[in-house]
This record gives sequence, structure tokens and C-alpha cells, in this order.
Amino acid sequence: MYGGKARSIEYLHTAENQRRDLQGEHGFRFFPGFYRHIINTMDRIPFLKTRTVTGNLLDAPWFMIARTAQAPLISPSSFPVNWSQLLAFLKLWFVQGIGVPTNELLHFLRCLMVMMTSCDDRYRNQFEWIPYWDFIGAKERSEGYQTVLGQGLTRVLVAMKAELSSTRTIGKVFSQMIYSWIDPFDTLDRLLNGPTSEVFIFPWISRLQDLGVKFVTGQLVIEFAASPDGKYLETITLTPNQLETTVLRRGVDFDIAVSALPVDAMTNILCRPGGDAFVKAARALSGLKNLETRWMNGIQFYLAADVPLVQGHINFIDSLWALTAISQRQFWTHCDLSTCGDGRVHGLLSVDISEWTVPGVFTTHKRAMDCDRNEVAREVWAQVKATVNVDGKVLLDDSMLMGYFMDNDITPGVSDVFASDNKEKNPYGNKFNLEPLFINTVGSLENRPSTESGLENFFLASDYVRTYTDVATMEAANESGRRACNAILDAMKLTDQRAEVWPLHQPWYVRTWQWLDQQRYNRGLPNLFATPAMQHKTKPGGTLPGARAASAGQ
Repeated sequence: MYGGKARSIEYLHTAENQRRDLQGEHGFRFFPGFYRHIINTMDRIPFLKTRTVTGNLLDAPWFMIARTAQAPLISPSSFPVNWSQLLAFLKLWFVQGIGVPTNELLHFLRCLMVMMTSCDDRYRNQFEWIPYWDFIGAKERSEGYQTVLGQGLTRVLVAMKAELSSTRTIGKVFSQMIYSWIDPFDTLDRLLNGPTSEVFIFPWISRLQDLGVKFVTGQLVIEFAASPDGKYLETITLTPNQLETTVLRRGVDFDIAVSALPVDAMTNILCRPGGDAFVKAARALSGLKNLETRWMNGIQFYLAADVPLVQGHINFIDSLWALTAISQRQFWTHCDLSTCGDGRVHGLLSVDISEWTVPGVFTTHKRAMDCDRNEVAREVWAQVKATVNVDGKVLLDDSMLMGYFMDNDITPGVSDVFASDNKEKNPYGNKFNLEPLFINTVGSLENRPSTESGLENFFLASDYVRTYTDVATMEAANESGRRACNAILDAMKLTDQRAEVWPLHQPWYVRTWQWLDQQRYNRGLPNLFATPAMQHKTKPGGTLPGARAASAGQ
């Protein structure tokens, strides 16, 4: 499956009269302004001979916060640059409001100040061990604060859960998004102008093939084995099914190997017989079993008419199943929906479901993980309607719905060849997700490897690898691939040009504050803007530099 979680998925057997199948997705795409690595790669992929795939990115100038039985909140997704955006921004913050008391909103702004002005050492050694929920003091504040600023904002960060997620990760990403938002020359939100595979992945594959890359598909990795001296990856065992295997050997079939397997697949391999022996050699993998994943999967609703809703992302802020969405057709200028399916589909609402463990309320009282596909679709459709059909306006009606496609990674029972090894770890009842998403929980950084595995010829490139980007995205995966490339060149002692790797952007107006915070951190002092709840929390059993001296001097 070229593209992994980023790919498009054809809704098979929907084509009629020489048309093509309808398009589905694992989940809609999102290219924030702070992405650099994936954009640099896209700049070098030809598209239609006259441009590159970067030209397929379109700005999404607006976003919507949709609330059950309340009017939606619409605001520009970037710094207001014209009167309509400025008026919408002022209306949101000074007329409508987001349902958070002013004093609590000011507290959250203070939390953001701490995030933006803290040094790297504080992030790594202090914020890594503070749940975001605790950092922003959500437990002691109003339901509106918890819903909008606690849970609502984090769900756009690939299924993050505020109560479990590391402040280090959320703080870094939030800061980057704020920097993009307040920069009038930057853009916060970009989307592709067609199905991901069509306008990005397939041109990328063609470019790589032109450069001499050979792809072999349909093979499943089931085992890695180290050499007797524990220095090298010696064999890789593959299988197209459970009945036959192929063994690739060092010096015969490969010299160097890079694993871009997601964390769940790699963990499954390490849980099989022989996995413990391999981890003793590939020491960097020893913490993988402690990393966590969650489900974030998509469902597409095919509509008889185009219903744009808003020209950008929609966050259904209080939806029980943590829904976010995009009305795709307004952006898919490279895809004519009338040439798909039976020709009657004219609108496409793509929805991501990030919460599968909470009961529904409109059409079912079962958890999403306990529902069949039709039950999931009915409940999601009902939750969406409850937030957009308000104040007597009916934007979505059942008569518009032509059908749906749910991510086929959600499967009944356990079908994966590895699943029996980890079946007891599956919290999702009788369903199995073939592609769960890695999430950054408190303290998880120390269990994540760098690109070096501990073996001299085996390297790692995946979204769980330590990167500047940090959160599980195409950007992180791309950065980890660049790091693996550079590690290979170093291991081979080659002087070829290295792949560029960029740290997260820190604007000039926060660097002085971060320098000052570094000095305070070195002396065991909290961030200048920190609340008492943020002070001196660190790894269990650890202390901040200078903390004892500071305490003794009090």
C-alpha cells in the first residue's frame, strides 16, 4: 500500500458506466505551515511536467468550531489580512466568545506564554513528565475550558488525549501553530487539491522509479535476526501469507536495511519468538513495547449536493467521538466527483474519528469499537448533523446522503498474521485496527529510539523515531527518513551531501525569552510566567539543575 496512512483508498465496485471508483481515505490530510521536510520533498517531485506536487497544496483560509445545538464559530486560520477576516476574528473573540470565562482564557494564554518561552532542557526534562491536562489546570476549571481548550484543541493533533499526552509534545506543536498564525506571511493550514495518492503519492513513486528504485509489494516482515556477534542485522524473514516464507541474508540480498515499519508492526515482530534475542542486539528497540497507540480513522460521506460548510477544517468540539472534518470538493479541483461512482455524487464530507472508546448518544449507546460499520456511520452522521443543523438551518439532510466509506483498516475480529501475539493488549473489543496511530504519552520519549538501532547496518525511519517534529505525522516520518539517510552515510564514512534536517522554527521575538529561561532552568528556577502547578515537576525521582542549591538558599 503505497503511502501508508497518507494514502487514498478506492471504494471498490462503486464505478458505473466507464467511471472510476469513488475515493475514500484513511483520514483527511493536513499540511501546517511549520512543515518543512515533507514540503522540501514535494518541491522535488514533478507533476504534469510543468510543476511540482507542491503546487497541489491550497490554503485553507478559515476554520470552524462546531458545537452541538449552538451556532458554529468561524474564524480565519491565519493572521487576518482583509476586512472580512478581521471582522470574523473580532466577532469570534469579542462578540460570540468560545464559551470560556475571561479569567480562564487569560490563564490559558499564560500557559501558552510558558510554552513559547521555555528552553529545550525544560521541555525535555520537565514538560515531558507533565500531562497537558495538568499543565493547563483543566481539572480545576469550567466545563467550557475543559471541552474547548483541554480536549477540543488536542484532538486535531492526531488523536492526542489531553489527560495522557505529554506537555512537551503538545507545547511544541501548539507553539509552532501560533507562530504560523501570527505571521501574516505564513499560512497555518494547507490541503491537497485532490485525492492524496493521485496528486502526491503516485507521482512520488514514479519519480523514485525513474531514479532506479525498485519496489516489491505484497510481502510481510515477520522476523529480524542479528548476527552471532550481535553487530549486524543478519536476516529478514518475509511472507506473502502464513504458509510460505522468504529469508533475505546480509551480503547476499542486502547490505544495509532501513525499517520504516510503524511502531505497532515493529512491536508485533519483537513479540514473536526470537524477538527478545534481537532486541538484545538492537538495544534501541528495547522501549518500543512501552509506547502507546490510539485509533484515528476516517469515514467519508458521499452527498448528492456539495455542502462546503466552511473553507477549511471543522472541529466538532464537543462531539463524543472526537470528530474533525473537511468538506473536500471545494478543495479537490483536480478531481471531478461526477466522473466517480454512478455520477450522482457531488459532495464529499471527510470525517476523522479519534475516540472509539466512548458510547454514542444519538443512534446507539454502544462504544464505536463495539459497533458494526453501519452503526458507526449512522452515529457519526447524527453527531455531525447535531452540530451543523442549528438555529433552524438544515445544512445536512438525510436525503443528501448517497452512501459512505469507512476506513477498511477497521476489521472485525483479528485478521493480521501477528495479531494473536498481542490480542490481549487490544482494548477495542472485537475489532482490530491494522494501522493504529502512535501517540506521545507522558514519559514516552525515553522509550523512543533515534534512527540508530544499535546494529551497524540497521536503521530506523518512522514517525515514532526521535525527531524535531516529534508528533506522528508525514513530516516526522519524512524527517526520520532523512536522519536515516545521514546515519547510513556516516556509518559508511562517505562524504556525500547530507539530507537537510531543520529544527523547529523559533521566531526572533521568543529567542531572548528562551535564553532567559535556560538561565533560570540552570539555577533550578521555574519559567518566569509559570503557575505553581508547572513548577519543579520533573521525571519521577529527578531534580532540576540547581534545585537543591535554590532550596537551601531560601
